[in-house]
Amino acid sequence: MVNNMNAFAFSTNQFLPKLATLAAALILAGCSLAPTYKVPDTATVPAYKEAEAAQAEGAQWKTATPAEGQQRGEWWKIFGDPELDRLMTAAGTSNQDLAIAAARLKQARAFTGATEADLYPQLSVGLDPTRSQPSAASQGLPDGTRVPAQTVLKARAFASYELDLFGRVASSVNAARADGEAAEDLYRSVQLALQADTAQAYFALRTLDSERDLLNATIKLREDALQLLRKRFDAGETTDLDPARAEAELGTARADLAGIERRRSNQEHALAVLTGVPPAAFSLPARPFDAAPIAVPAGLPSELLERRPDIAAAERQMAAANARIGVAKAAFFPRITLTGLFGFESADLANLFKWSSRTWALGPLIGSTIAQTVFDGGRNKANLAGARAAHEESVAAYRQTVLVAFREVEDSLADVRWLSQQAGALDSALGGARRAARISRSRYDAGAVDYLTVIDADRTVLQSQRDANQVAGLRAAATVSLVRSLGGGWGPLPESVAANQTARAGSTGSN
Repeated sequence: MVNNMNAFAFSTNQFLPKLATLAAALILAGCSLAPTYKVPDTATVPAYKEAEAAQAEGAQWKTATPAEGQQRGEWWKIFGDPELDRLMTAAGTSNQDLAIAAARLKQARAFTGATEADLYPQLSVGLDPTRSQPSAASQGLPDGTRVPAQTVLKARAFASYELDLFGRVASSVNAARADGEAAEDLYRSVQLALQADTAQAYFALRTLDSERDLLNATIKLREDALQLLRKRFDAGETTDLDPARAEAELGTARADLAGIERRRSNQEHALAVLTGVPPAAFSLPARPFDAAPIAVPAGLPSELLERRPDIAAAERQMAAANARIGVAKAAFFPRITLTGLFGFESADLANLFKWSSRTWALGPLIGSTIAQTVFDGGRNKANLAGARAAHEESVAAYRQTVLVAFREVEDSLADVRWLSQQAGALDSALGGARRAARISRSRYDAGAVDYLTVIDADRTVLQSQRDANQVAGLRAAATVSLVRSLGGGWGPLPESVAANQTARAGSTGSN
């Protein structure tokens, strides 16, 4: 028995120093209970399907080398349009959706700062004057004895610090920091969406300007044709059917122009809101669409995960949810807070700050600085289950965001590819329609065909021209959509584009 007791004492003497060392390490560093964070695997492919198809058809796609830390740049300047540059500057300065996102980012950073304050000791000071009337019984005096009222003046400083033994504070700080980073990525996402919306609205308006010019020219030609046909009818050279048909075509063109004017007004109002200006105070001079097609490098699918701000935001939200699991686990363990008090107490103000009036106390053995929940009706267990479910939700949201990003890139690449082919086909169609219109008019002048043939040919030319204008605008919008789906610009402007932009800016200033 004695030997067993000696062995136990010996093993205990060996174990206690190790236990003390471990306890000291926990006190100094804390122990996080959050699961080890790892970004989950997502479905990906080595290359974009539409980019490979475009390369097979001879399109000049090239591999980009983007990175999250790279400056996304003012990507819209590839179009070399000073008016678009001005609108982008105005949108970045005055758009209210962007201001809302900026305010939310400030809130997230402020909340992170407030959470990080728990890492440091908390110090407060106070002045606590009290006056009380003790009872005679509490002083051990006979009943009816008058006890004088007592005045106590207290000037004290309080200090407290939570020992983060189980990582509650550290996990809370990690979650807040991840939320702050997610808010920053969401701000970038809103900023990129605003830039893309502004560019697409601008190109849509310029496309309508081109259609308006085309319809104005068509109306002028049809007015001249109607006037000529009326003269020929008055001279007996034709029946009243030809002027009637010409008048119908003129009315149709005027109706189409009114529709274009309506759509242009709405588009101008949309641009006003995007740039933070009341629609009544905003106007944009008409100018036909003249942006040349731009080829944007698609890059690789794996690089998209580094460039898209919405993917980065989803990943940070997932990290925050993972850290909150640690917070929920820490609730099962005691919270230990070291407290300290130092101050002065006196019955009169003259002696309050004398050294003999000092008082102090140290924790954690005072007050309720060691707290452990014994029974909570399953609250902590439910909170932990909720934190784990929230993490599962964030993982699924992250994977879905990645899938949607891949789909948007493929959609944009397909749009650019097929709109390019559609534009080529329309160019051929327009050339044929113009030749047919010339032939039909010559044959009408020779009396070989009626005027309905001329009208049909002119109508085909007009429709082909309108289709070509619309496709040109859609190609620009698809390029913007591709830039947006890729997460922004991909590097500095090419020298040729920069030189072209400088030349256009100079010519605009001279006008």
